Amino acid sequence: MAHEIKVIAEIGCNHKGDMDIAKEMIHVAANVCHAHVAKFQKRNNRELLSGAEFETPHPVPHNAYGATYGAHREFLEFTAGQHKELQEECRLAGIEYSTSVWDLTSAKEIAALEPLLIKIPSATNQHFELQDYLCRHYDGEIHVSTGMTTRAEIARMIDFYEERGRAKDLVVYSCTSGYPVEFEDVCLLEINRLQEIYGDRVKAIGFSGHHHGIAADVAAMTIGHLGFQRYGQGIFAYIERHFTLNRTWKGTDHAASLEPDGLRRLCRDLQNVGKALRYKEKDLLDVEQVQRDKLKWAEDKQSRQIRQVS
Repeated sequence: MAHEIKVIAEIGCNHKGDMDIAKEMIHVAANVCHAHVAKFQKRNNRELLSGAEFETPHPVPHNAYGATYGAHREFLEFTAGQHKELQEECRLAGIEYSTSVWDLTSAKEIAALEPLLIKIPSATNQHFELQDYLCRHYDGEIHVSTGMTTRAEIARMIDFYEERGRAKDLVVYSCTSGYPVEFEDVCLLEINRLQEIYGDRVKAIGFSGHHHGIAADVAAMTIGHLGFQRYGQGIFAYIERHFTLNRTWKGTDHAASLEPDGLRRLCRDLQNVGKALRYKEKDLLDVEQVQRDKLKWAEDKQSRQIRQVS
């Protein structure tokens, strides 16, 4: 059987800055969709944005939750205390809590909660001061996406974790940064490239998608499973998809997100296809033997039939 795939429901900021919606999304992801991880995002916007960036209007006004981009981001932001509350809500719902951290202050705040995993988004995978802090002060898995990142930058990042003795806690995601991503830009075979080059150096490989539908995710799992068999390294272990309760809600990420039924079907299909990714354990499976006895032409069966007629 294929290695079990864990599905991360990337809630991100799709909660619209509302704790009640965030908690509802946790329970839907856990109990309706059967995802394994509910993940949020944490930013210190004054640290992350320059003064000019903070005061600039949102580039897409109808998605804005404030008069400026900084005010928009602040409206969507939860405090460290609220994240602790969300972590407890995840525990009650039976799903792992996680968060993507975008800056050093956020990394310190989330590391203090000691979640199972912390995510480094594609945008900050070259922020080595942030990642060095996690390497030194956080013992869990560190997950890093590779969207909008050159191959040289990926190599530098892997070296960075190896130098600090943390590469075996690292999960590296194949990813194309776009919202949404057209299918020709998903580039699923990048999964195999990461497995071939880095599979023996990191803990696991994952896939973070921003495309429409769920077909590419099932293909990603299949490619990852076959790649692991081919190279003997690079276990494919995680699939991450943005999650929303309503794709028509105001906000940047909703259009590239799965609604509850889509995430539910994704979790179901990954589990079922995962069961199918195996060789036959013997010449004839038990289910086949029943049909063979009834339907299969064979010389010994023909002889029995002739004797019965005689």
